[in-house]
Amino acid sequence: MAENGDFEILTSLTGYELLTDPLLNKGTAFTDEERDDFGLHGLLPPSIGTLNGQIRRRMRALREFATDLERYAFLRELQDTNETLFYALLAGSLEELMPLVYTPTVGLGCEHFSRVFRTPRGVFLSPPNRHRIAQILANPRFDSVESIVVTDGERILGLGDQGAGGMGIPIGKLALYTACGGIHPRTTLPVMLDVGTDNEDRLADPLYVGWRSPRIRGDAYDAFIEDFVAAVTARWPHVLLQWEDFAKANATRLLERYRDRLCTFNDDIQGTAAVATGALLAAINVTGVPLKDQRIAVFGAGSAGSGIAALLHRAIVDSGVDAKAASRQFYLIDRYGLLVEGMNDIQPFQRPFVQPRGVADGWNRAGTGGISLLDVARNAGITTLIGVSAQAGAFTRDIVDALAAKTPRPVIFPLSNPTSKAEATPQDLADWTAGRAVVGTGSPFPPVRRGDAQQRADQTNNSYIFPGVALGTIAVRARRISDDMFLAAAKALAALSPALSHPGATLLPPVAGMRDISFAVAQAVARQARREGLAGGMDDDQIDAAIQAKMWKPAYHHYRRVAPPEDAL
Repeated sequence: MAENGDFEILTSLTGYELLTDPLLNKGTAFTDEERDDFGLHGLLPPSIGTLNGQIRRRMRALREFATDLERYAFLRELQDTNETLFYALLAGSLEELMPLVYTPTVGLGCEHFSRVFRTPRGVFLSPPNRHRIAQILANPRFDSVESIVVTDGERILGLGDQGAGGMGIPIGKLALYTACGGIHPRTTLPVMLDVGTDNEDRLADPLYVGWRSPRIRGDAYDAFIEDFVAAVTARWPHVLLQWEDFAKANATRLLERYRDRLCTFNDDIQGTAAVATGALLAAINVTGVPLKDQRIAVFGAGSAGSGIAALLHRAIVDSGVDAKAASRQFYLIDRYGLLVEGMNDIQPFQRPFVQPRGVADGWNRAGTGGISLLDVARNAGITTLIGVSAQAGAFTRDIVDALAAKTPRPVIFPLSNPTSKAEATPQDLADWTAGRAVVGTGSPFPPVRRGDAQQRADQTNNSYIFPGVALGTIAVRARRISDDMFLAAAKALAALSPALSHPGATLLPPVAGMRDISFAVAQAVARQARREGLAGGMDDDQIDAAIQAKMWKPAYHHYRRVAPPEDAL
């Protein structure tokens, strides 16, 4: 510690080496004394700056760009240049900047990743370097890693296979670990498992930075994943690993294969489920329909949709409903229609929600094809409609009218990302239902107009959940992440709903308060881990202190020069 009580940072780096380390660089904010000690005079303009002054300068520059992709590239370059400034900027203006570093703009960033690529961040692991995975991860720069977000780039948001461009997702997710959850960036590692791509546009692009090969699949793919997990657990026995944007064929099975082997979760499955569950628990305060009476249609019956159904089912059973009866309250619809008994290719994770065939007799008026979402809306008495289909505009006026005809306050969550893939817009849903629909979306939308008034559109986004889950898990060093830890996270989020005290208010608290939200989620997750014997026997005060100790705040500190380690001489 420095004499004034502030933190003091010790480093042997000097000159350009210090200025090019994004975790240490302060730019113009290095003091005269530091410029003397570290040989920085002449390498920086003579004026001594401050963090607040740098924030003002960067925000002005950011707002002068014409497109969100330019703003995204600007912020990524800032992150790779000065992380303290980047996170101070982001954390101080979350409502404005989160859509630029995360959904929806991160989708553009992934599509254009090779064109905006400037500085390496994280690690890229590919089959040609399979024998070097342990060596790559052994780099001393990664000694402090406590959390990893990994993707193989096959199902990026609703955009499909982006190959190496998928690296934008782990980078963006971990930026929110820090901005929303306070997790120190030094302890995070984005990983791209570049197993090739079947995206012909990427392979034909002369600027493409990824491995130019069709995707490996089957046994070769599984062996590569196994090598990666084995290397990770050997390097960091207590690491938290988040799977992100894996295709339906791999997402659930990889989670099931490894969830009892290391501390791991899949945000597309479990994080999406938790935020949807939290938002629905909050919506109950508006609609007055209790959880035990909900009838829920999920449009998009893949890993995300089935994950939502599974956690909501857990919550309904927790409210006192028999498990088998609770399963009948769900109507999952995929591209072939409502999942009913006798259909081909029903996946194991879908089976608990397959409806008996007789339930839908007479629903299909056309008499051809499967039971459509419109058929379900007209006949099933649906109270809640959730979309994770990546089919823009799938919630048509006819479907919404059918819901609203039977349910006074229908809950409608078009959760698909990015914005261009949303099943409906909040404004349309409000207009079609005369303001009766209770709406939450996966991506940010403009405020909804209701007469002369405007109300913030609820962004039912995973960012309300995954930073807090990671924070609580890391703080108490939980050995595993259970489904009940995600249910605890959902309940903690619902408890923060403004609609609890005012039914006309929004379902979820403002994004600007995300650090406080993440702290509350982390508390719930950590306490649940303790209840399940997945973490040590801390009392509540110790848990709170451990969480607070993990919450880094971006600020500049005094630097003192030390001699380099002997092995560097």
